[in-house]
Amino acid sequence: MAQRISTLADVSGSYDVILSDVWGVLHNGIDAFPAASEALTAAREAGTTVVLITNSPRPAPGVILQLRAIGVADSAYDRIVTSGDVTRNLIAVGPKKVFLLGPERDMPLFDGLDVDVTGEADAEAIVCTGFFDDETEVPEDYHDMLTRFVARDAPFICANPDLVVERGHRIIPCAGAVAAYYQTLGGSTRIAGKPHRPIYEATMAAAKEARGKEIDLSKVLAIGDGMPTDVRGAIDAGFDLLYISAGIHAAEYSPNGQTDEAELHAFLARENAAPKFWMPRLA
Repeated sequence: MAQRISTLADVSGSYDVILSDVWGVLHNGIDAFPAASEALTAAREAGTTVVLITNSPRPAPGVILQLRAIGVADSAYDRIVTSGDVTRNLIAVGPKKVFLLGPERDMPLFDGLDVDVTGEADAEAIVCTGFFDDETEVPEDYHDMLTRFVARDAPFICANPDLVVERGHRIIPCAGAVAAYYQTLGGSTRIAGKPHRPIYEATMAAAKEARGKEIDLSKVLAIGDGMPTDVRGAIDAGFDLLYISAGIHAAEYSPNGQTDEAELHAFLARENAAPKFWMPRLA
């Protein structure tokens, strides 16, 4: 049964490396959580290496700018690895004519890659970073277009495996939801972000670079709030996990806005998830 902790400092001294999720742990897409930045900063000052691991479809430089704009402190982390970073490898070895399903601001994902971002009719693959309008759309809105891509056996390269994300006090769908729908239509998907191995391999390489030595995996603590991504990825990788309960699954066990511990443990049991620790928000 997961142990309730009050502060990250209660356990961080036992770990050489912390792999922290970003959206839902450090901010909610609109506002930063200052206590989370302070907690990670304190862990770094005590000698722990902190690598942020995020399913953002943007490469790391763009995410760093976004974190600064929101108010996440640079002092909270040593390195950052994004789903966009590892997805670039999938794009590089895939078809050369691709269709971007997502907002125009995600075009830097293709910088320096030998691909042609083209219209639907000419594309040999889809690269999905999200929705054209994630405030109003759902995956089924793309049914006809996706069906045409499935008929052409076009691979679906998903740059953000998250199904949903917390934006302010709302839950917004992400590219992972479109990828799941593409599979139900019979299409094939290619995914490198959480919970898949490539992003964890890249993150551990970043941790090794930051520390200048090999990492003992028993000394790695992952932090996250997303069951199919953060939690499943950390468990599959064999890391200890600190689960943040006030994230995207809070409605499952917080009937009055406060985490009900019995309901939380029942939820974790149903999900076959066994984090070592939990707390509502990182602090």
